Amino acid sequence: MARAPDTLSDRLTLPRAPLVPWMNPRLLHAPGAQPLDPADWLVRDAVFAGQMAYRDRLIAERPGTVLALDPAGRAAAQELLEVVLAALDAGYGVGDLVLRPDGVALPVDRADPFATIGRLVQEDMLILDRDLGETEHRLMGGVLCFPSRWNLAQKMGRGLLGIHAPVSFYPESLARRVQRFFDAIRPGRPLWRANWLFYTDPELHVPTREHEKFDKGWDGPRLWLRSERQTLSRLPETGAVVFTIKTDISPADTLSREEVAGALAAVDALPPAEFDYKGGAPMRARLAALLEEAA
Repeated sequence: MARAPDTLSDRLTLPRAPLVPWMNPRLLHAPGAQPLDPADWLVRDAVFAGQMAYRDRLIAERPGTVLALDPAGRAAAQELLEVVLAALDAGYGVGDLVLRPDGVALPVDRADPFATIGRLVQEDMLILDRDLGETEHRLMGGVLCFPSRWNLAQKMGRGLLGIHAPVSFYPESLARRVQRFFDAIRPGRPLWRANWLFYTDPELHVPTREHEKFDKGWDGPRLWLRSERQTLSRLPETGAVVFTIKTDISPADTLSREEVAGALAAVDALPPAEFDYKGGAPMRARLAALLEEAA
């Protein structure tokens, strides 16, 4: 998909990263999940208007790419919509229409819950559940406007292992721990964690399919940090697990020298498979050059 128009893309990225995960020891080692105050579940930042305009456009023009729902997940999706509506802060006006903080008035379409959710908040939201006798939670639906090199339709119906199939280190290093988190989480007691990657393109919408060639183009003119604030919570009625992703893009050259040095130390400490997944030697070379520039 072509990049959003310049007048919009200028309003999609933050001047500085609000979250630098590798500088927090509790977030450094995967999965690194921490307790979250339920009042802090949703985040609204300075690029709300720009990101929401982009989300509006994607949902209108590419619904088959950014929206999906298994019929078996409909009750959970509808419950999630009510939870989101109840969690909106004072910046919203909620009535027959919801007035977003950027002035856009939206109808609440309960027949299409993820389209409504996707136009209300900056977070992408996915629901996962498992039937009795199943060993893994499966992806039952979601709104995913800002994927980082994965495709919602391709992952639908898969368990956690299948969802993470391209991540070579997931089965051995993370699978059991992540499934334990999904099993143990309780309503009203959400968790959060962080993920981070570097790119040379600030595009938010990167719905790459498995085995599709993806060229990060490490010779690009500017390095960007993509940080994701991810949360896990359980819906009280259906019991489905909600996974949210709040994506921030910011220029890597606005990181402090200490933060760039920390990024280099973090990538050097990664196991080889995870090091390659995050960009390997080309990514490290860009970080080393950034550290030299900051000296």
